[in-house]
Amino acid sequence: MGVLGLTACAPVAVAKKPQGPTFDMAREAAPAPTACPSGVGEGASCLSGTDSAGAIYMIVMPRQWNGDLVLHAHGGPFLGAPTVKRVTEDVERWTIMPRLGYAFASSSYRQGGVAVSAAAEDNERLRRLFIDKVAKPKHVYLHGQSWGASVAAKGAELFADGKPYDAVLLTSGVLGGGTRSYDFRLDLRVVYQYLCHNHPLPSEPQYPLNIGLPADSPLKQADLAKRVDDCLGLNKPAAERSAEQTAKIKTIVDVIHIPERSIQSHLNWATWHFQDIAQKRTGGASPFGNVGAVYAGSSDDAALNAGVLRYKADAKAVATLSADADLGGRIPVPVLTVHAIHDPTAMVELQESFGRTMAAAGRGDALVQTFTGDKDHSYLSDPTYAALMDALTTWATQGKKPTPESIAAGCEKAKEKLGQTCRFEPKYQVKAVETRVPKRDRP
Repeated sequence: MGVLGLTACAPVAVAKKPQGPTFDMAREAAPAPTACPSGVGEGASCLSGTDSAGAIYMIVMPRQWNGDLVLHAHGGPFLGAPTVKRVTEDVERWTIMPRLGYAFASSSYRQGGVAVSAAAEDNERLRRLFIDKVAKPKHVYLHGQSWGASVAAKGAELFADGKPYDAVLLTSGVLGGGTRSYDFRLDLRVVYQYLCHNHPLPSEPQYPLNIGLPADSPLKQADLAKRVDDCLGLNKPAAERSAEQTAKIKTIVDVIHIPERSIQSHLNWATWHFQDIAQKRTGGASPFGNVGAVYAGSSDDAALNAGVLRYKADAKAVATLSADADLGGRIPVPVLTVHAIHDPTAMVELQESFGRTMAAAGRGDALVQTFTGDKDHSYLSDPTYAALMDALTTWATQGKKPTPESIAAGCEKAKEKLGQTCRFEPKYQVKAVETRVPKRDRP
């Protein structure tokens, strides 16, 4: 039973499926007091623990709690085992939430890797643990950031019955679905290999690039970074690169449509995240393919298209990943998104795909999408999120649907108190993913 005794919102039955697992709160130990990370606000208290599935979590209770809970789904995904460091970093990044008066709860998830539905289950377990062991919130707002936005969206669908979440905030989200959001990373692998011929090296065992890496590969991130630097000179000032290195970087930037500063990180994801998916989620086969993709933007597109390696996505692997990581749009509560137009990690066009998904499910009116002129991914600014939360909570509790213009105005108002920047662009119209990532044959 909660210690603060606040009344929870009455559940409303929803006839949508699929349904998630059951949870036995008797198996969950109460969280223990712990030292709060810096920046959560004067007088805040923190709790932490490990749930029955092995996920580590942290809860922040502000001194002046407004009675609402923000349940956070973190991004990544990270590939290692759950750690306290993971949740501590999430709390430190999102101190704006407890500073605004919300209780904040974040889970490490029970496992690393690209497992969307399991992570959504871990978040729902944390919500129930909060209610059972800490307090009964008036409202619960589900927040997902980056890859965690897909976790939050999946959770809002998976646990639709009873509407456990009053509204959903998705920030910088990877929202194109697991089977489509990462096509460009396979494109990066094949174009990089066409240019550099060192991932893998000619002397190493060859493997399909769409599996990321073989299960027994000893390659480390430092090894790949050296190979990339040997070929592209990313660690050198532009003036110190050879003409060949400069030309290769330009080809990647112009063909794959990612900034130079993101090449290494996307190659890492296209290596070890693809390995995680193929080896741990889809039975050794890859759900990614580039047959039919036509690449454009190089100095010789005919040679590039003739020379890149081609892979066909495995139909069974696609179905497996789709069941776990694709979205159906069946979210029965208000959904608000924000995305930086120049996001170097999750391309803004994924928002257009998500908008289509929500509309196809008959939930287009429940979605408001906003965009900013930022060039960052992980965090935009305090007044940005303050304005979004104010708009979302008003929508959920009073039925007043916000507009991009009203949220932009709210950010300017919040900036008076919080400082920092507001870069909302209410008139921005997001383009289709296909304008940035070439179409391809699919099973």
